[in-house]
Amino acid sequence: MRDTEAGADPDAPPRPLTLPASWDDRAASALAALAPGEGRANLPRAADSWIRPLAIRARLDGDGALADRLHALLLRRQAAPTAPLWGGHGDGAPPGFVLNLPAFYDEAAGFDVDAFAEAVRTAATALRLSDPAASSFAIGFTDLDGLLALLGVEYESHTGRDLAANVAAVLRGTADLALAGEQPDLLSCLPNWPEPPPLRGMPSLAAAAQSAREAALRGSSNMRSTAICAPGPADALLGAETGGVAPAFSAVGPDGTLTRAAQARLAAMGITAEIALARILAGDPVLAPASLAAHQSMHDAVAPYFHAMPPRPAPGAVPAQPPRRRDLPSRRRGYTQRAMVGGHRVYVRTEEYPDGTLGELHVSLPREGAVMRNMMDSVAAAVSLGLQHGVPLEEYVRAFTLTRFGPAGPVEGDGDVRHATSLLDYVFRHLAVNYLGGCDVPEGIPDAEPEPLPLLPLDLPTHSRARHPGLRLVSNG
Repeated sequence: MRDTEAGADPDAPPRPLTLPASWDDRAASALAALAPGEGRANLPRAADSWIRPLAIRARLDGDGALADRLHALLLRRQAAPTAPLWGGHGDGAPPGFVLNLPAFYDEAAGFDVDAFAEAVRTAATALRLSDPAASSFAIGFTDLDGLLALLGVEYESHTGRDLAANVAAVLRGTADLALAGEQPDLLSCLPNWPEPPPLRGMPSLAAAAQSAREAALRGSSNMRSTAICAPGPADALLGAETGGVAPAFSAVGPDGTLTRAAQARLAAMGITAEIALARILAGDPVLAPASLAAHQSMHDAVAPYFHAMPPRPAPGAVPAQPPRRRDLPSRRRGYTQRAMVGGHRVYVRTEEYPDGTLGELHVSLPREGAVMRNMMDSVAAAVSLGLQHGVPLEEYVRAFTLTRFGPAGPVEGDGDVRHATSLLDYVFRHLAVNYLGGCDVPEGIPDAEPEPLPLLPLDLPTHSRARHPGLRLVSNG
């Protein structure tokens, strides 16, 4: 176990937490959100607060081991309840359980379908005991993409969709049967979901899916029990990298390293991270994210087995990834370009990533005033920061070319740029030529009379002094 502090979100005040040492900071924030109260939260005690009442009711039904099963599912990060069970502070949603699919993977046997089905039965029992009068629950799974990666199955493949449908069938049939076995008055004649598709190479999963449906034919509950919900704190507590049936939209995690799923996919392909990087730099999309069409197909494949699903993915629904800094290596390549713009000297110095893309920019104006020099330094620093966080150079070229202020005029010393409407225009026109293959930037023809240089504080032109003969400059020195 380890002690740490975390808030339910970045704006929430942190609270002291105790949780397993191997669980990351995302899990800590999730515990802060799920544990009732506002003071110190200890995972075993927080879990016991909702497990103990269920265990007492289970013993009355002759089940004396429910508490042990629930604690084991949580500590193995195989399953966890949603917010309503932790402290009754849900948002009106029915109580639910989330099952983390990668946690049921075994290196020797693959997907442990028996353990998964047993976890579904345990979750259904816990939900029924939590609210015997409820008409709906929400038992679902998360991180399907992580399981497919561990099994070496492509998300966009027919096998991937068939596998997901069979897992969903096991979930649906087992949950229906578990609820109907305890509440015979809720039996319905036939389940309104289809037979799972044939699945080659995984006979145990295919058999379990078919068996679950056949059992549900004999005793299915009309209670709404299965649902894929929006990712929440329970998913983060279990360490899920993707929510529900969604694919991974990036091979890089929030900490800037490869996700577990990305590492599993590379292992399944038999290549190292170094080889993958080399292939990516050569233009081979080794870890390209799944397409929108693949996400839609996966949604359609599992939807018949769930009572509730999120909306079908639509264009533009892919969540934006948080910007991640791409650090430059300690030793970098680049060059320094010296030029004259309208008679004013400028030095442009670049620093590059190993693939030759621009990563940092420096602009020096050795003979300009301090204000102009500092302003140009600030612009270069801001542009460098943006480049290192993924802003395309094209965006800066579009923003800064054809800006008009002095100095401006003919360019000397740079054969690729003949005229510039400002120093910024010259710098980004030059970068467009050298890093974007020229880019489609209109020719920079300066104004007939360029604007004068920005004035320094109290740097009045001579004609102003003539109009104000009484003005004196006072020095504090």
